[in-house]
Amino acid sequence: MNIAVVGTGYVGLVTGVGLSEIGHNVICIDTDEKKVTRMKLGESPIYEPGLDELMTKNIKEGRLQFTTNHAEAFEAAHAIYIAVGTPENADGTANLTYINQVVEQIATYVKKDIVVVTKSTVPVGTNHSIKEKLNALLPTETKAEVVSNPEFLREGSAVYDIFNGDRIVIGADSKEAAALIREINEPFGIPIYETDICSAEMIKYASNAFLATKISFINEIANVCEKVGADVEQVAVGMGLDSRVGTQFLKAGIGYGGSCFPKDTKALKKIAENVDYDFGLLSAVIEFNNKQQRKLLDQAVADFGSLEGKSIGVLGLAFKPNTDDIREAASLTIIPELLRMGAHVKAYDPIAIENMKKVLPTEIQYTGSAVEAIEDTDLVLILTEWDEFKSLSLEIFVKKMKSSFIYDGRNCFSLEAVQEYDINYYSIGRKMLNKSNLATNKN
Repeated sequence: MNIAVVGTGYVGLVTGVGLSEIGHNVICIDTDEKKVTRMKLGESPIYEPGLDELMTKNIKEGRLQFTTNHAEAFEAAHAIYIAVGTPENADGTANLTYINQVVEQIATYVKKDIVVVTKSTVPVGTNHSIKEKLNALLPTETKAEVVSNPEFLREGSAVYDIFNGDRIVIGADSKEAAALIREINEPFGIPIYETDICSAEMIKYASNAFLATKISFINEIANVCEKVGADVEQVAVGMGLDSRVGTQFLKAGIGYGGSCFPKDTKALKKIAENVDYDFGLLSAVIEFNNKQQRKLLDQAVADFGSLEGKSIGVLGLAFKPNTDDIREAASLTIIPELLRMGAHVKAYDPIAIENMKKVLPTEIQYTGSAVEAIEDTDLVLILTEWDEFKSLSLEIFVKKMKSSFIYDGRNCFSLEAVQEYDINYYSIGRKMLNKSNLATNKN
């Protein structure tokens, strides 16, 4: 099949590369010429493990191309995939500006019947709107069918996920269009679930909202565990052994972030509001997650009284490991507040420093290693569970820090390991380990 993919962000680029890997001829389109030039050389503009290698392979084998020319990309396409961003508006709704731009581009350059596939996350009813707009703009002898084909890729694991997903959802009103998209996707060898368009759109939002709820639930349990003396990690294992609960997304921490969960939960809440439904549960999830991201900061203030003049090391800027994405990351909540309090912040992340510099270019001292970030600090906050951090010797914290106060928002170390060192250690949903009187450190 000949496939055009509009948009080369996480979703579009991984989708295009994945489709080329299973044998299709794919042209990915982006309006940024510099970005397209890089991609033609096999260089991914995003950090995603394994993506560059697959790009290079499929470019060499002639199945993957990149262009800024929509007319060229659409000419021979059997299907056009829309994979542009739908960022959040100020009121929580999805911004469909880029979607509408692609609709106009398709209407301008397509000269034959076409199937349009929406990978972008869009509110329920959007695909029907896309179809109406396209068929109103296209010549009368040309017909467009629209299919909702939501993505379920995890940043940092997207290459793995596209070949090992749990399901591929195809939402269509046309049996012929659904059959075409099924044929395109069958080589992945992943179960395909066909439904109507509105249900496919809702499946994406409902899935992300449920996972966000599960994360918030275990974090609420963690907060109770701290007060009653239970260990949330043991609780999570015991819960997960029940097949009805499952083990995934029961990792306690300082909340979710990234480009999907925060945006999609707010968008689903807005969708409900638009039909006069008060989605109280989801509202509580959103509110709780906002508080949970501040948890380490609040604990440090409670312990020290004031953070003014303190030297603070921050390990991790990305919202999760194996990505350079800082959108809705806890670091964006915590670091500006530390600076406002008068603290000196040293920060390190294996990948995401350049993205953070775009937000806070001069206020933070960025370091070239984790050890440098913790050296001569009064306390350290761990915000991302990179393997590099989890493999650090706890002895390094003792030797390098002025005073060994660690606030671990991702439970990177076992309590048993910490107990062997002279460290004051606060984690999420577990016993606080105090080796000295925190009160003596208050100003």
